Amino acid sequence: MKLMEYSDGMKVFFCPGCNQHHGFDSRWTFNGDFERPTFSPSLLVTLGHHPEPPDICHSFVRDGRIEYLNDCTHSLAGQTIDLPDVEV
Repeated sequence: MKLMEYSDGMKVFFCPGCNQHHGFDSRWTFNGDFERPTFSPSLLVTLGHHPEPPDICHSFVRDGRIEYLNDCTHSLAGQTIDLPDVEV
């Protein structure tokens, strides 16, 4: 399974770029497919605290693939990869 859903409706996937889970909720458009998910708009995750600059992960998830945008600060910036299985 590529997405996991919590009882509150939050859906999460594993991000290999950040080595952690990212989530989205009912505000995003979701195709309902947990194996080849597509949701929009893009997901922007910022990690870190002032005064250090934050780590940024910015991506689209389309048809079961993570499309990392070039503003990501991790090594997968600009790449597209298959969503890995999420640990349940």
